[in-house]
Amino acid sequence: MVRVIAFFAGLTFFVALMVGAFAPREASAPDLVKKYHLHATDVAFSFEGPFGTYDKAQLQRGLKVFKEACSACHGLKYVAFRSLTDLGYNEAQVKVIAKEWANKTPSVDEKTGEATTRDAIPSDKMIGPYPNEVAARAANNNAYPPDLSLITKGRHDGSQYVHSLIAGYGKKPAADWEVPEGLHYNPYFSNLNIAMPPPLVADDQVTYDDGTKASVDQMATDVAAFLTWAAEPKLEARHRTGFGVMIFLLILTGLSYLSYRRVWADQKVKPSTTA
Repeated sequence: MVRVIAFFAGLTFFVALMVGAFAPREASAPDLVKKYHLHATDVAFSFEGPFGTYDKAQLQRGLKVFKEACSACHGLKYVAFRSLTDLGYNEAQVKVIAKEWANKTPSVDEKTGEATTRDAIPSDKMIGPYPNEVAARAANNNAYPPDLSLITKGRHDGSQYVHSLIAGYGKKPAADWEVPEGLHYNPYFSNLNIAMPPPLVADDQVTYDDGTKASVDQMATDVAAFLTWAAEPKLEARHRTGFGVMIFLLILTGLSYLSYRRVWADQKVKPSTTA
């Protein structure tokens, strides 16, 4: 009797084990992220390739998008206003841009010694609105808006990623993916749910001075180009230097080959005349 009971208990355990092994399992969160995450879309930028250069008109449009749609949360702490002369602005225009920047520069009242703020000047940096990370998290439901000075160098696919992320809102999540309250679905973000609300919500959100149609995709492309410049302001000089180095190496290679031919021309082994 004991053996019969043990047999049926073992059979029951085996059947349960097999059912559990072959039963469909609910996908885990990492599996769903891998399933729904999208890679950055391919966007053609003028600065790509060894001979690429910045489109200054595009950079100026990107600055305007950053100022009106991004600077309320993010800063560029490594970029000085005076660097904007590289985008085609003159000194007077740079002074106006600095003075009108929404985020004021921290300062000290000379009379009282108390902390205060002032309008920015060309030598100041394009700082964000928060004095420190604690204040930034407190104002954004514990999410930290990062400084964007080096964002295109700190993310895989750089410029393409920034464009895709900014333009990637509005896609409907799958039925088996949950978006917690206070977060937003964006398939180009690393874990699909992002705390940053969409910075570009409609076409013509920014009015371009040069008359370019300000679609969401165009604005995302322009601000991605601007942030690439912010991270690599000397990219064009680096390209020129690289081209010059390649020309130098080609000439040096030619001269080295000719020297080799001349040095070894008289070193050929002469045929022996002895028996």
